[in-house]
Amino acid sequence: MSTTIQTATEARTGKGYRDENFPVASHLIHPKHRGAILAFYDFVRAGDDVADHIGLTPERKIELLDALADDLTGTRPTDSAAEPLRRELAARGLAPTHALELLDAFRLDARKSRYADWDELIAYCRLSAMPVGRYVLDVHGEDRSVVWRSSDAICAALQIINHLQDCGKDFRSIDRVYIPQDAMDRHGAAISELGAGKASPALRGVISELAERTMGLLDEGAVLPDLIADLRLSLEIAAIHRLAVVLCKGLMERDPLSEKVHHGKAAFALTALGGIAATLGRRPFRGRTLRAEARKTSPGSRP
Repeated sequence: MSTTIQTATEARTGKGYRDENFPVASHLIHPKHRGAILAFYDFVRAGDDVADHIGLTPERKIELLDALADDLTGTRPTDSAAEPLRRELAARGLAPTHALELLDAFRLDARKSRYADWDELIAYCRLSAMPVGRYVLDVHGEDRSVVWRSSDAICAALQIINHLQDCGKDFRSIDRVYIPQDAMDRHGAAISELGAGKASPALRGVISELAERTMGLLDEGAVLPDLIADLRLSLEIAAIHRLAVVLCKGLMERDPLSEKVHHGKAAFALTALGGIAATLGRRPFRGRTLRAEARKTSPGSRP
């Protein structure tokens, strides 16, 4: 079956940026930047669809992902999936590093389906999530030394929230489990429980523990909107962060195997607006925030 798919484009599922759990290049983003972000999304989506394709062997998945990397770098252009991003990178003088790191994450997905502990999961997020935020910040010309650290924390949190929301579906459809084994062991839960229609008390304990730990990442990244120079991007990230906090709290209370954790469109919009309003209220004090953050991260600020 895998031999019938010749390029990553042929493996596409049809899922688009509007289908994601969190906003992707919403109209808060300036139009001059939306094309570059959507080109990145489309490229990454092509790779993700390859990694999740049930009809491809791990070896064939890696071949297609390698071909996508070659397409993006111009080594061996064969697939139209890379062309829009290649153009955007060239126009902005940006390296393909972030997109190539995402392909490394998908190669990992092709051959790895279990994670031992939190550190191993965060190492995966370093490839699968953090480069997304870094790319968006680079497109906007933000200062990496100021914003990357907080962005990494938020992006890892968003990835883990998605993992927790989709834990049952990922197990049933592609036999992939991102929930760390040591957390399952602490609560006496079995991997097979992810296939049930309702989470056991033990599995609920696992999900709640991981959601609480993810909330720590969101706390670490909460300052990011106030560090970003571009106001529109700042508001976009503020909205995403507020939505992530609500979803994370929901995962502490709800069962993602049997309950809907994600809110409806109206509640979604109100939550996002709350984050935007709070960030606008703090905007006049951004200089103070930048100075405080610089003190925290300076070499002489730690004992």
